Amino acid sequence: MRPPRRDRWIDLGASLDAAPVRIGTTTAGGRHPSRMELGVIGLGRMGQIVANRATEAGHDVVAFDLSAEATATAAEAGAEPADSVADLCDRLEGSDGAGRDEEGGKRIWRMVPAGDAVDATLADLEPHLDGDDVVVDGGNSRFRESVRRAAETDAAYLDCGTSGGPASAEEGFSLMVGGPEWAYEELVPVLDAVATGPNGHDRMGESGAGHYVKMVHNGVEYALMQAYGEGFELLAEGRYDLDMESVARTWNNGAVIRSWLLELCEEAFREEGSDLGDVADHVAGGSTGTWTVEEALEQEVPVPLIYQALAERFDSRNEGRFSRRLANRLRYGFGRHEVARRADGQ
Repeated sequence: MRPPRRDRWIDLGASLDAAPVRIGTTTAGGRHPSRMELGVIGLGRMGQIVANRATEAGHDVVAFDLSAEATATAAEAGAEPADSVADLCDRLEGSDGAGRDEEGGKRIWRMVPAGDAVDATLADLEPHLDGDDVVVDGGNSRFRESVRRAAETDAAYLDCGTSGGPASAEEGFSLMVGGPEWAYEELVPVLDAVATGPNGHDRMGESGAGHYVKMVHNGVEYALMQAYGEGFELLAEGRYDLDMESVARTWNNGAVIRSWLLELCEEAFREEGSDLGDVADHVAGGSTGTWTVEEALEQEVPVPLIYQALAERFDSRNEGRFSRRLANRLRYGFGRHEVARRADGQ
């Protein structure tokens, strides 16, 4: 197995307004000069984006999904379709090796739902893997499970927290990666393509670190959504008849609290109205926030805002609040999750 390769950085000069670049890793334009071959397993909304962005950057993508329709969609975008996990591995092994390292290891990115599906896919891959291969888990797996999987597989295992949702198809994702340094370095050309660019990804640390950072990221996301929701709820129930879209737009232009989530608030009010129309007080999800609170308790770190946001999310399965209705709609904004609607429209 290859030893780690150190990243080297160079400052292009104080007189130049340019960020440092990785020598031998990325070009000044932000793309790695190497062409790579990548297998992508799992072609839902996020997996399609991974495959498409890698293909658009000039990499050769072999794609597979249990849904033949999803595989066909990836093929239409330029990927080579595979009929199974085994077929995908055979196609990666059978190419001319363009863009691969001298030892010919396979590079496989899985984008499947956290839990049993991750283990099932890894079990299908295991007969085809060795120590020169790199396997990425780009889903929202629990970090402890990623540590276990990294220890159990022969391949180098990268746990990759992925933020941005389907809305980032054009701009690229934010990628938080854990695992062996050499494996991360090998994937830099693809990471540059799938992320917003070289600054949109980094190695957080050893196995589990990527999903650990993403877990905490999601806890922060819960708290931010809760804060925006409470503020707009006070405005909605307060002294003045306000246009919420106008408020969100004004805040987003120069205010301290401007953000992408606030842009999504503006979008929600524009499309649903200042009263959010028939958007229900029901906020789905909660697993990553629960993991964040559990870890905080174990580390004895107080996280009252994240905990309260999680509690509000669970309480939304009961009766309605404006703040939680906004959180419901915001989840559609960044993740295209289904918006729960009130049956009576009231």
